[in-house]
Amino acid sequence: MPLTDMPLEELRAYRPGVPEPRDFDDFWAGTLAAARAAGGGTAEYRPVAGVRLASVDVYDVRFPGWGGQPVAAWLLVPRGAAAPLPAVVTYQGYGGGRGLPVEHLLWSAAGYAHLVVDSRGQGHDTPDPDPVPAPQWVGGFMTRGIESPADHYYRRLMTDCVRAVDALREHPAVDAARIVVHGGSQGGGLALATAGLAGDTVAAALVDVPFLCHYRRGADVSSAGPYGELVHYLGVHKRVDPARVFETLNYFDGQHFAPRASAAALFSVALMDPVCPPSTVYAAYNGYAGDKDITVWEFGDHGGGRASQSVVQLDWLAGGGLGAQG
Repeated sequence: MPLTDMPLEELRAYRPGVPEPRDFDDFWAGTLAAARAAGGGTAEYRPVAGVRLASVDVYDVRFPGWGGQPVAAWLLVPRGAAAPLPAVVTYQGYGGGRGLPVEHLLWSAAGYAHLVVDSRGQGHDTPDPDPVPAPQWVGGFMTRGIESPADHYYRRLMTDCVRAVDALREHPAVDAARIVVHGGSQGGGLALATAGLAGDTVAAALVDVPFLCHYRRGADVSSAGPYGELVHYLGVHKRVDPARVFETLNYFDGQHFAPRASAAALFSVALMDPVCPPSTVYAAYNGYAGDKDITVWEFGDHGGGRASQSVVQLDWLAGGGLGAQG
């Protein structure tokens, strides 16, 4: 990947103007209404013993997601902290799951309740019972149900992400007015989608080097990562109309969630990112409707700013990104 796929001044003005589906709002309103009506009970929080962490209480969580199906998560709460607490909801990168609690100590150490959400079919703890299987050679999730928005994998996963916020708002340790959605790469794209779909139930969004933005541009210029699955699929399936594929993906594109988001947002972009090229990030960022800022890592690859971005995020939230912290 070169330093940029566009000069920075062009990135800052880049608005590709990809038309959104005419029924975009109806599609997502119906999807979320169906998920909430499907039941599945209330979220369950089971204390985890034996983790040998002196400053945090850990809970193994199951909350109802798509179709009322149980989705796994961890909840980490600072031990002895006075409720209600601001909370961070973290979504995972492509191919990853919730992992182990010891991998997720930053936010609880900073005084936040922290919900770490598994990704259905990608992590070890949340199956995807009803996928439309991708061809075996793809080895990923991008093309599952690619011929129809109703069947596409990201319809289910993005629904889970919104339902995670629904569940966390009901927890007695959490201040429902101060919920932050957070993630990098796929997790960044999911945080952006949730900010667009969950409305004012999300107070802030931390969107790092987001995937799932401007799919066509990603397929055209990325040199590594999951956008290549689209290239492979369309290269092999000659009878499949590329326009139909990208029409499906338009229902899951960060460009179309961004104008619907009202939460304050801190994005990050890496100008040497071969996986999520900076033009795909700016396609969403430039259309974001809420208060926003972006950290530019001039020589960053897909890792973005790594731990340095976490420091920026902590400062941004404390400095007003989440409002008064009490």
